[in-house]
Amino acid sequence: MFGSSKKNQSMPSTMNTKPETVIGANTRFQGTLTSDGNVRIDGSVEGDVEILGNLIVGETGRVVAMIKAQNVHVSGAVKGEITVIEQLEISPTGKVWGDITAGALHIEPGGLFRGQSSMVSNIDEPLMLEAPRPSET
Repeated sequence: MFGSSKKNQSMPSTMNTKPETVIGANTRFQGTLTSDGNVRIDGSVEGDVEILGNLIVGETGRVVAMIKAQNVHVSGAVKGEITVIEQLEISPTGKVWGDITAGALHIEPGGLFRGQSSMVSNIDEPLMLEAPRPSET
């Protein structure tokens, strides 16, 4: 009767799109990771992450980085500053240590967040560096 029509809310509908790039569970990456598409991290990433699409940190994912993305879903562990245009979601297995700037923040029961959060409706764009402009001569 009650609760029998519970929706599957594992990820927001914008996050259900298939990732174009996957960092596998047995992979370690150090440096700057940039992508125009969706990215899933199941391995280890250290450095900077700039994604124009969605970022999913899987349960085995470990990220120590400054993150900028459209949407972020954390089921693993993230340490660092996170800037999200739309929504940051921390699942029951997710852990985030660091400051967050996001349009929306959703922490499911069991999820861990230690840091400060700032909710904004308009974050300066673009996330990526602008292309060089032609010189006027």
